[in-house]
Amino acid sequence: MQPSQNPCPDPPSYQVHFAVITVSDTRTPETDKSGNFIKQSMTNAGHILDYYALVKDEPDEIREQMLNLAAIADLDAIILNGGTGIAPRDTTYDAIAALLEKTLPGFGEMFRYLSWQEVGSRAIASRSEAGIYQGKLVFSLPGSSNAVKLAIEQLILPEIIHLVRQLKGLH
Repeated sequence: MQPSQNPCPDPPSYQVHFAVITVSDTRTPETDKSGNFIKQSMTNAGHILDYYALVKDEPDEIREQMLNLAAIADLDAIILNGGTGIAPRDTTYDAIAALLEKTLPGFGEMFRYLSWQEVGSRAIASRSEAGIYQGKLVFSLPGSSNAVKLAIEQLILPEIIHLVRQLKGLH
């Protein structure tokens, strides 16, 4: 079943200012396929990359990045990738969940549903989530390139303008 068309389309020229944080103990800017895919896909859609960083999978480092990004007035969205699984070094979910003032449970639910269609029951191990932190929209994605592609193309790009405008009281 296909979702119905949005009766109130978003302004095509609206640009979202975004940041990308890749959480990884091993990736470099050159090997960060997922982070590079996010940056390219978002900028290709007309959005503006304001910040990019690689951080170790350490809760304090992740929280410090979030605090620093919250201080950027024009920043609308933060997209993290990596560290959402259940391995001992996967700490992004734990660091982010404690910061979010509001959550968007539908994002994680839809992400896991769509993932289930691709990888089956292994989708239950994903702790992907979305929410609001100090007026910024936050998406936390797995580090897998396939998972990032799914989230960006099927969930984030179709809704980010609507969500940002709603957060700013423009809808």
